[in-house]
Amino acid sequence: MKKILAVLMAVLMMCSVLAACGGDAKDTNAKTAKVVEIDLTQELYAFGVDKAQPELLEKVNTFIAQIKADGTLDAVCNKYFGEGKPEPVASAALDESKDQLVVATNAAFEPFEYMDGDKYLGIDMEIAKLLADYLGMELVINNMDFDAVCLSVGQHKCDIAMAGLTINETRKESVDFSESYYEASQRLIVKSDDTTFDGISSADEVEAKLNSLGKDTKVGYQNGTTGQFYVDGDADWGFEGLNVTGVGYKNGSLAVQDMLNGNLDYVIIDKEPASFITESINELA
Repeated sequence: MKKILAVLMAVLMMCSVLAACGGDAKDTNAKTAKVVEIDLTQELYAFGVDKAQPELLEKVNTFIAQIKADGTLDAVCNKYFGEGKPEPVASAALDESKDQLVVATNAAFEPFEYMDGDKYLGIDMEIAKLLADYLGMELVINNMDFDAVCLSVGQHKCDIAMAGLTINETRKESVDFSESYYEASQRLIVKSDDTTFDGISSADEVEAKLNSLGKDTKVGYQNGTTGQFYVDGDADWGFEGLNVTGVGYKNGSLAVQDMLNGNLDYVIIDKEPASFITESINELA
């Protein structure tokens, strides 16, 4: 009997070692997330131009019309939503003696702006490079917290904000918005095993369900974004706010990870970043 027990113990120990060392093994208890495929808002993205540079705004609008008409904008988007290959963008060092286009962004908003090493990627960043080339200027990218992006342009520290910006009256106090180049919306992210919103088919139903959950429910968002105003409420944005407790983060990825760690119930962020974040996190699970 002792020999049999010893053999069984050895087998169990070996299985444990193999499980620990098996790099290809998946953790069946790994936590993943999913996006509720309902648009909670309807928004338009645009670029925020320094109010002291009306000539730049005119040139930016001409440029946007051109890349829409000739298919360039669609080609850039295809690199992130289709079969195309993203192209890294480099930032020059700020040098006031040179003719430079200084772009304010928050490079934590994939697929519009994010980083790979010291290079920038994303729809906005590739457009920024095309815009700088169109203007015959050198591109400088200033990466900062999202809620400082419009402020930096309003203070004339940067020429233009390119950061997945939704057009809004409050932001118009700091910048002049260009023509829109992209339609966006907010979406809800939940844990993959959460069935709370199953069977729901409209934004009004999602909002009603969230309001019914009460203040003990924690909903995360990226600071300074439409998601924050949607959750907390903001008269200028036309949002009454939700009957939940909002929790702000520097970026959406941190919010989703904190949700999976059990510190939040839900996350609300822009549609495309929501998809990219959940896909990236789920691939690692």
